[in-house]
Amino acid sequence: MECFFCLKENAMVFDTIIYEKKENIAWITLNRPEVLNAQNDVLRAELIEAVDDSKKDDEVQVIVITGAGDKAFSAGGDISMFTELTLSDAINLFRGERRAVSVVRETLKPIIAMVNGLAVGGGFELAMACDLIIASDNARFGLPEIKVGQIPGGGGTQMLTRLAGEKKAKELIFTGDLISAKEALDLGIVNQVVPSENLKNAVENIIKKLKSKSQVILKIAKIAVNKALETTLHSGLESEKELFAMCFGTQDQKEGVRAFLKKEHPVFKGK
Repeated sequence: MECFFCLKENAMVFDTIIYEKKENIAWITLNRPEVLNAQNDVLRAELIEAVDDSKKDDEVQVIVITGAGDKAFSAGGDISMFTELTLSDAINLFRGERRAVSVVRETLKPIIAMVNGLAVGGGFELAMACDLIIASDNARFGLPEIKVGQIPGGGGTQMLTRLAGEKKAKELIFTGDLISAKEALDLGIVNQVVPSENLKNAVENIIKKLKSKSQVILKIAKIAVNKALETTLHSGLESEKELFAMCFGTQDQKEGVRAFLKKEHPVFKGK
């Protein structure tokens, strides 16, 4: 794959996203505000590049994905891309390609979606793939693909059903209706809803909590929770036992117990 960025100090320069690393945090901003941060092939490729870089950088502890401007996180796929798409093209669309939602889910670092407006279609799917969603009170969510003769194709049918349940997922997918940030919160899709002017501060408060935890144990925790969505309860319980035992092979587990018994704050090393 062609490399879409060049390194410039602590920032990487892309065409359709902004990528910065500051204070152990990777900030990825979808940067096509003129089309509500709609996702074309270039943006998806650049997003994957940025997440991959964040994953490999040992200094990065938390990843945040957001959208440029104050109107949208992402309005989903760029519909203009689909005007000439044939059945054969659609079948081959994702064959053999890495998908952004899969890369986000499989990256074993906490990833926060900072949703600052509209998150629909592929934008909603990207947000759902993240570990946490912090939304502004003017955010709206939905999968409106039915309105243009399609169904969600970036994981929406699978992730929304797991998050909101079968009936609500079918309602939203069948009608294409959008829901408010408050309704998304009530359904358990969103973790927090805050006034738009407090959005970044709310995300930074979550980041502070995550940075105080063991980075290696957070990775194990993410594996365990993801496993719950991919397997039977019996297999998940067996996997959890193995992952629980794995914690005891880390230095951070010993430090956590030591600090607890001494009534001190632990100093985790991520090992």
